[in-house]
Amino acid sequence: MVTWKDNFDSFYSEVAELGRGRFAVVKKCDQKGTKRAVATKFVNKKLMKRDQVTHELGILQNLQHPLLVGLIDTFETPTSYVLVLEMADQGRLLDCVVRWGSLTEGKVKAHLGEVLEAVRYLHNCRIAHLDLKPENILVDQSLAKPTIKLTDFGDAVQLNTTYYIHQLLGNPEFAAPEIILGNPVSLTSDTWSVGVLTYVLLSGVSPFLDDSVEETCLNICRLDFSFPEDYFKGVSQKAKEFVCFLLQEDPAKRPSAALALQEQWLQAGNGSGKGTGVLDTSRLTSFIERRKHQNDVRPIRSIKNFLQSRLLPRV
Repeated sequence: MVTWKDNFDSFYSEVAELGRGRFAVVKKCDQKGTKRAVATKFVNKKLMKRDQVTHELGILQNLQHPLLVGLIDTFETPTSYVLVLEMADQGRLLDCVVRWGSLTEGKVKAHLGEVLEAVRYLHNCRIAHLDLKPENILVDQSLAKPTIKLTDFGDAVQLNTTYYIHQLLGNPEFAAPEIILGNPVSLTSDTWSVGVLTYVLLSGVSPFLDDSVEETCLNICRLDFSFPEDYFKGVSQKAKEFVCFLLQEDPAKRPSAALALQEQWLQAGNGSGKGTGVLDTSRLTSFIERRKHQNDVRPIRSIKNFLQSRLLPRV
């Protein structure tokens, strides 16, 4: 049961805008009196119905894990539904990776291990996140060591016996083939997204990105990606194999988050020789900048017809 309080301004004061999504603005706010910093998600009432927001809250209320951003309170104003969330001090993962510098394969593995641990918890609850992308992976620096926290459960869904078609909105870069084709999603739709994230962290570029949304979707459905030497200099073969392990077209053949966590590359230490050097993060800066300016609002309705005309029938 969600309780909507109407006195947000009595408890919190706005400090700064942190980011904008399709339907909401996220702001840093301070709790009056304690000065505790929180992240507040202001969902525009004109863009999202109450029951859609209640759906996200229903999922958030049932989740409790140190690697997930937790829900603190809920308010309603004349223009917005307000979700008060835990604050991740350091912002987004990719911004932190660039700022920290000296990125190694070992550090990439540590970040991915935490992401997959959070996803495993969700999947144990039969919840698919369905919007795993760099902007929704935050870093909390308030702990002894920087820790990842997953956020934004607006697209998340409880997968029980009914099958669920997820509408693709905006940029498809991290979306699995089944989402693009309008086929039923599965828990492993999330592990595909982790595969794309792995590729991005190792190379600083996107595996399927093309000149248009349509061509990007086509590349995803054709599994059309490679490991150019220029981008993967110093990256181990095991790391590339891990990417291929996650980026499998058939959701049933893709590993679960639990299985991915057991994969040899993630389990191994830094080792020696190839794969231990510092990775080039200069391309990540361009990747972050490009995604800041992309339009993530329009539904991609015509994509299925385009793909069906371009994808050859299976023999």
